[in-house]
Amino acid sequence: MLSYEKCMLCGRACGVDRTAGERGYCNKSDRVTVARAALHMWEEPPISGSRGSGTVFFSGCSLGCIFCQNEEISHGGVGAEIGVERLSDICLSLEEKGAHNINFVTPTHYMPSVRAAILMARERGLSVPTVFNTSSYESVEALSEMSGTVDVYLADFKYMREDLAAKYSKAQNYPRIAKAALAEMHRQCPRPIYNAEGLLVSGVLVRVLVLPGAVANAKLSLRYLYDTYGESIVYSILRQYTPRAGLPMPLCRRVTEEEYEDVLSYAMRIGIRDAFTQSAESADAAYTPPFLSLEGV
Repeated sequence: MLSYEKCMLCGRACGVDRTAGERGYCNKSDRVTVARAALHMWEEPPISGSRGSGTVFFSGCSLGCIFCQNEEISHGGVGAEIGVERLSDICLSLEEKGAHNINFVTPTHYMPSVRAAILMARERGLSVPTVFNTSSYESVEALSEMSGTVDVYLADFKYMREDLAAKYSKAQNYPRIAKAALAEMHRQCPRPIYNAEGLLVSGVLVRVLVLPGAVANAKLSLRYLYDTYGESIVYSILRQYTPRAGLPMPLCRRVTEEEYEDVLSYAMRIGIRDAFTQSAESADAAYTPPFLSLEGV
């Protein structure tokens, strides 16, 4: 059940009562905090399209990767508190601006409010698809409650190796949680469906981020995904990792050409014939949206 009381929304299973002011790992209350709501052109082509994806960036995160590119909002506290009705207003406003979809970024710890806002917005005329843009660190029970309100899952599959999950995200259980979460997403959206414009209107798009020094992890992730789902999901192999100051080796450097090409070659060898890829230029902090202005909130 989706609830902020005895919160079990994510893989941390903190069990705190966020309605009573208790805070779990995400450090957020039961009131939604949003940092940015605007058209966004930097997702995969069937998400961004020609006019942009209507992205709603939430503050806080239940996973907390040490290399997060959205540090200002995931760990830094940037954002403004809003209610469900305002979140519904934002959805409708983004559609009016031409958004192909409404893209909820890092929504895991706010699932009760996101579901309520989607239902409210649809009652008020929202007609574009909804996108759940996630680290895949949700409980299956919580995700099942999103069935019927989410059209597209834009999901990370960060780690197959428990040691990396523990080292970089303090979440040794990530592989187990993410596998179960992806299975539930796939149950809800079992195959990709595109409209006449080539935009994804239903399905699961899974991102595998290649991390420096972690080629083996990326290969294991792709192997698992292809063996499990074949061509019934959409693949995206990301090269956009951008190091921040102060990170340990090897996270203090970018992914090399050799590392990325090694992963792409492996994907082809195991049978993946269609995947989104990125150029070296994608690893640039310029692609991180500005959050401090709280645009659209």
